[in-house]
Amino acid sequence: MTGTEHHRGQRAVGRFSGRRIVVTGGSRGLGEHVVRLLLSEGAHVATCARKPEPLEELRRSVDTSAPLFVRPLDVSEPELLERFVEEAASALGGLDGAVACAGGARGRGITEASAEDWVTTWKMNVGHVAQLIAESTPHLRAAGGGSVVVVASISGWKPGPQAQYGSAKAAQIQMVSSLARELADDGIRVNAVSPGSMLIPGKRWDRMRRQDPSAFDQFSTEFPGGELVRPEEVADVIAFLLSDQSRAVTGINLPVDRGQNAPTPEGY
Repeated sequence: MTGTEHHRGQRAVGRFSGRRIVVTGGSRGLGEHVVRLLLSEGAHVATCARKPEPLEELRRSVDTSAPLFVRPLDVSEPELLERFVEEAASALGGLDGAVACAGGARGRGITEASAEDWVTTWKMNVGHVAQLIAESTPHLRAAGGGSVVVVASISGWKPGPQAQYGSAKAAQIQMVSSLARELADDGIRVNAVSPGSMLIPGKRWDRMRRQDPSAFDQFSTEFPGGELVRPEEVADVIAFLLSDQSRAVTGINLPVDRGQNAPTPEGY
């Protein structure tokens, strides 16, 4: 079997048993934690990422009976994202939920960032989220409703560099509050989770911890408890918002940041 095939097997027992959920950006970091958690609780999952190698590694590392569908693609390419959602819904037999986890930023400060940097950052975040929800809605509606979770950021309202990223995350949060009302009659809930700075192996804060311990210790003072957020903690909250336990929750932005103050060491 290849990394793009849908693996069928016995349904696991769990709060997501048989639920069909699409997750963008699921090969590494927070997205990988979300995918693994959903699979462990019985969900049928489809995910995508830019590079095929991490997706193949993910596929190989999960239980071979896990219903996992993967595709390598750039979520900022509308035609590719549209095709992915359609193929995922076909492979899984429909959709009951969606998680917009892919994102990113490009460019530096306002005098250095180009117009292309702004457009690219907004396409990765705002454009991708809007299209994922638009493409998923007919499938969620056909299933009688469902849950959408958008991974935003505390940078959406806590000021820090760079403005193109923070403004895109603020737009995501506004989009969630608006679409929660627009889609309510269809039984579709829409919520945002805003992680603080996450300690992910190999990523920025983990590198700082290893390469510049004094700078890391100083940054840790931005957290009242002195400890950064872990991706598995954010994944737990995302799973809660996808589950029936949160059936009365929609239109919110839920920070998962351990009370973090500035979003980066260069925060204002």
